[in-house]
Amino acid sequence: MENKVFFFKRSDYTQSAVDEAVENFFEQSKQCKELTPQSKVVLKPNLLAKHVPDKAVTTHPALVCAVIRALKKRGIRNIVVADSPGGVYTPAIMKSIGQVSGLAQVCEQEGAVFYTECEFAPLETQGKLVHQFNLLKPILEADFIIDLPKMKTHVMTNMTGGVKNLFGTIPGLQKAELHMRFPDKERFGDMICDLCQTVKPNITIMDAITAMEGDGPAGGTTRHVGLILASENVWNLDLAVCGLMGVNPKQVPYLAAGIQRKLCADAFSMEWCAGDVDAYCKIEGYQLPSNYVEMDFSNRFPWFLRWASPAIVKFASPRPKVQPKKCIGCGKCAEICPGHTIEIADKKAKIISADCIRCFCCHEMCPVKAIDVVRPLGALFNL
Repeated sequence: MENKVFFFKRSDYTQSAVDEAVENFFEQSKQCKELTPQSKVVLKPNLLAKHVPDKAVTTHPALVCAVIRALKKRGIRNIVVADSPGGVYTPAIMKSIGQVSGLAQVCEQEGAVFYTECEFAPLETQGKLVHQFNLLKPILEADFIIDLPKMKTHVMTNMTGGVKNLFGTIPGLQKAELHMRFPDKERFGDMICDLCQTVKPNITIMDAITAMEGDGPAGGTTRHVGLILASENVWNLDLAVCGLMGVNPKQVPYLAAGIQRKLCADAFSMEWCAGDVDAYCKIEGYQLPSNYVEMDFSNRFPWFLRWASPAIVKFASPRPKVQPKKCIGCGKCAEICPGHTIEIADKKAKIISADCIRCFCCHEMCPVKAIDVVRPLGALFNL
């Protein structure tokens, strides 16, 4: 059971249909059978920023509602929904995001707590890179953690699923600090592995009814997939998502690190399929991030430039670029930037390219999609 990934076909967010899928998984999960009425349970959705559910940026309230109902059916009343979105983390901001995302209303309706106190504390780890994480207080106090990610592409990690969703257990702008400590994708992936091994979600249930493709996790477009995925193994679930999207797991930094550490296999196995097993197949035409490249693009330079590729890789790498006509000068990009390389002048954002670490946090947080991901040599060499 622990390696299985359940696929449930659902055409839309009709509450009764979502409830049925979640209850089906709860009935079959060995982890869920360990729950008792005294269990302290935390639900960790994806609340990247203030977006309505139809934008497919955040976990849909219907899925959160279904999980709360499945827990209540088992006599559990200590249920907390907690996340730390990108940017500044304050009670006022959390209340606003809770209302817009619909999760605050679901919690009020179902008798769960939508966490807005924004308290956190350190936890020692046995990590490879990180030996202490500051984590949200409900995560530290939980007996049982349920990871509720959204199926999305991601301009930095190519795909984001259950493992990457745990980055939201780090409070506010401390996530930006970790981006600054680990600016290259490989070490960032290792850091996410350390975090996953620290938080260790008991089960993961993914909202993939309406997913995101293209330049996610906030700047892409919606894509109807019609699935709910669930597993006790967060790594296998993310491998399944790679298969659906057509992403090579080794091109996802945290999965590449997980493969190297032997935390997961190098590809999803059909033997792990459960539920609607025929639902697992590559989705034709799923749009990956515009900067997705199947290999190290320095290998794709013309032969006469390969000797120089170490010197020009930084120039050739994808980077964020502001579209001045769209920019409203709100300053959210400057607020989230780990290296403080964005300034607001004449009500427009400006990126200091020489200092940019290419974490794409600005792209994620822009509320009007005014920051693109560009590849300077892409058109010239078909990168």
